[in-house]
Amino acid sequence: MEKADNLIIGGGMTYTFIKAMGGNIGSSLCEEDKLDLARDLIAKAKDKGVQLLLPVDNVVADKFENEAATQTTSIDEVPEGWMGLDIGPESIQKFNEVIAESKTILWNGPMGVFEMENFQNGTKSIALA
Repeated sequence: MEKADNLIIGGGMTYTFIKAMGGNIGSSLCEEDKLDLARDLIAKAKDKGVQLLLPVDNVVADKFENEAATQTTSIDEVPEGWMGLDIGPESIQKFNEVIAESKTILWNGPMGVFEMENFQNGTKSIALA
């Protein structure tokens, strides 16, 4: 983190960070054993002056299927029984703006469940940024 100006967190790991911050993540993926690590990374980013960007919205589904019912919600207000499967349009715009201003980018992992057509928009959009 010593050499980064910005750190974008997306994909499944988002929900561990959101839960660590007290948000409602519904049935989204969460690594319960990593909540303290997420809190530590949030604090470290702040201490080092690194802008830590998390999605502000997400596309959620009522089941883990391409044809599931979907809606876009605030990242920290995922309805009970629903799961976040992609970043939302506001997050895409925010992340693309930061990427456009960046000189060096290191990317690891997708923004959503790109294997399902209905949840690949975030990953595709970031790849094209």
